[in-house]
Amino acid sequence: MRRFGLLRDTASSPMLAAIGGGRATGSVESWSLSRSRPYRDGSLSAANASVVECHISITGPILGWIRLRCRDSPLARDPRLLTFLRSALDETDDKRDGAEAEGDRSWNVQCGGEDSGRHHLDGRSLRRYSGAHRLEATTESRTTITPATPTNQALTPAEVSAIRADFPSLEQEVNGHPLAYLDSGATSLKPRQVLDAEREFYERHNSAVHRGAHTLAALATERFEDARATVARFIGAAEDEVVWTSNATEAINLVAYGISAASARGGADEVSLRAGDEIVVTEQEHHANLIPWQELAARTGATLRFIPVDDAGELMLDRLDEVITERARLVAFTHVSNVLGSISPVERIVARARQVGAITVLDACQSVPHMVVDVASLDVDFMAFSGHKMLAPTGIGVLYGRRELLNALPPFLTGGSMITTVTMERAEYLPAPQRFEAGTQRVSQAVALAAAIDYLDAVGMHRIAAHEATLGARLADGLAGIEGVRMLGPAAGAERVGLASVDVAGIHSHDVGQFLDDRGIAARVGHHCAQPLHRRLGVTSSTRASTYIYTTEEEVDRFIEAVADSRDFFGVRP
Repeated sequence: MRRFGLLRDTASSPMLAAIGGGRATGSVESWSLSRSRPYRDGSLSAANASVVECHISITGPILGWIRLRCRDSPLARDPRLLTFLRSALDETDDKRDGAEAEGDRSWNVQCGGEDSGRHHLDGRSLRRYSGAHRLEATTESRTTITPATPTNQALTPAEVSAIRADFPSLEQEVNGHPLAYLDSGATSLKPRQVLDAEREFYERHNSAVHRGAHTLAALATERFEDARATVARFIGAAEDEVVWTSNATEAINLVAYGISAASARGGADEVSLRAGDEIVVTEQEHHANLIPWQELAARTGATLRFIPVDDAGELMLDRLDEVITERARLVAFTHVSNVLGSISPVERIVARARQVGAITVLDACQSVPHMVVDVASLDVDFMAFSGHKMLAPTGIGVLYGRRELLNALPPFLTGGSMITTVTMERAEYLPAPQRFEAGTQRVSQAVALAAAIDYLDAVGMHRIAAHEATLGARLADGLAGIEGVRMLGPAAGAERVGLASVDVAGIHSHDVGQFLDDRGIAARVGHHCAQPLHRRLGVTSSTRASTYIYTTEEEVDRFIEAVADSRDFFGVRP
């Protein structure tokens, strides 16, 4: 049996027990698809298998709602899939095992032969059904599936408390105080479900992927590619547009070096630069989205330009047409500033880039973990983000790229697993994404990233964004009232994510950070890999608090109080 688990070990997770979208109904014991016989080509369809079984076991007092994940790009948009699931579940008798506790329910849904149609379902292309659907159990032997409407309601304190129980790191004290982790913008904490997913892979499925005929190799490959599909669905991309990297920095460098190689070899015009072309960035950029373009300009003879910021750090959009000219071939910019917490006007910048025919590269490290991000809606050509900022382990990152542009880029790293034919004189390469995935891959990390996305989905990205917006507003309002403290970026009342950086007059940020640490508060200090932005704002460094799904209002208040007290402690209050 191959499992395509959604909410595994639900009963052991306080978070999953607390958050639901419908009436309280039980916990999910299992969710699996099984086939009537093994397959060799990864496919399962009416043409080569007689029975497909979908098994859902629910135990009460029940959870609320379950997201049914079916996987495929065409099938995910096929309304016949939902019709079939609704019909099959409605018409299936409730089965009761005498050994089960009273109130337990399980449904076994089968389709086969002519009734199943000729849908092609397989481990790589059978992806989550587009959108969430609520499965409601009743006291009768019927169930219904109805759309689960996304909500923008912020998480309640009880829900945040339940979420926190999934994070072992939050159980500790620092310097005699409960840990207040306000450094998620640098790296997030990891829930038990993610840690368990990576450990389970090593314990049960460990093998090299794409290079073996034995069962473990097949299982590892399936988990690896399922993880790619999970990421693709999460950002609204096709699976072959998702490339695994070690982190977002490598993802951006992959694009930069690919363009450099194409330019040197006379590659495709859309991914080549020549002397006189222009690369555009912004003055807000993290060094990872600045230095690769500086190096690319030096290698190709292109000119690097930037969209400036004003005294508050806001992009000077009135200069957009002046900076992004007809000579611009590439525009790279951040979605959310890791220093300011401001959200860039992606639509406006992309529209100008499209006008002049420039490629767009989006640094989404501070957005994908915190809000709904859909690459089709954003209309960007490339996008990079890291797993470790969104509950996943370190060592796994993602590059999204339009299929045609990825396949136009030469490989970044070369070696095994990314070729079709090799002679002593030359090599031919696989199409994207495999052409960019040379050597042994980050398999366990990819599996854990998929588990992290499952976790975020279970909470709901709309609700996460609302929760962090509330915390960001609380940070801004509290910090704005402290004499001698300058908050960088949007003023109180303006739109921001759950992040704020401050300069405390007369105190170096490292001293502020140590004072916070003495109170059990983990915050980030320094220039946050954004020296040009700090220099433009007239400071050398700042102290940053960044929130996430496990952050409480009380922790935000502790940070605000500690920042205020730091001036008295260091004797700089007037």
